[in-house]
Amino acid sequence: MITVALPKGRIAEETLDRFEKIFGERFVFEDRKLILERGEFKFLLVRNQDVPTYVLHQAADIGIVGLDVLEEQESDLIRLLDLGIGRCKVVIGSPMGSEIDHSKPQIKIATKMTNIAKKHFAKQALAVDLIKLYGSIELAPLVGLADAIVDIVETGTTMKQNHLKIDEVIMESSAYMVANRNSFYEKKDKILELQRQFSKLKEVRE
Repeated sequence: MITVALPKGRIAEETLDRFEKIFGERFVFEDRKLILERGEFKFLLVRNQDVPTYVLHQAADIGIVGLDVLEEQESDLIRLLDLGIGRCKVVIGSPMGSEIDHSKPQIKIATKMTNIAKKHFAKQALAVDLIKLYGSIELAPLVGLADAIVDIVETGTTMKQNHLKIDEVIMESSAYMVANRNSFYEKKDKILELQRQFSKLKEVRE
């Protein structure tokens, strides 16, 4: 059996839709259940940020998770395939009508993605004070908590509604299929076959 960790929401639905197309049967979680067993597969429904943890500790053999989460957590997982779903961007945003003052000794950046932000500003040799937040990131520059934010956007609508603009795109992200290293060697043929099937389906869609 192969255990698959899925992030709750649209990515889980789109992934299960692909399983249905490949295997010709329905893959649907019953109301409020977090485990789905079907044939050779067991699916676990978890928070997006927790997918790498389940896979890393081999509670799941493979997982579907955003590249932004992989880069932020730096988990030692095998990246099998970019699925091309759940596309979004990690961006720097600041209030409309003003520019980030790079002459300041330190720029205050509010974000939940501190590792991605730290790496990005280190490459630019900019001194930043990173303020870790877990939600409502857009609020920070509006109330003077930060000069700018590093956040994830799909369309940028939420930022516009909160009078913020996108200053720079740090990275593009989409959902990846990843594997636990031990699982990959123990179940290599099955995992590679699944990768091949998903890859084929992706080519058809593109």
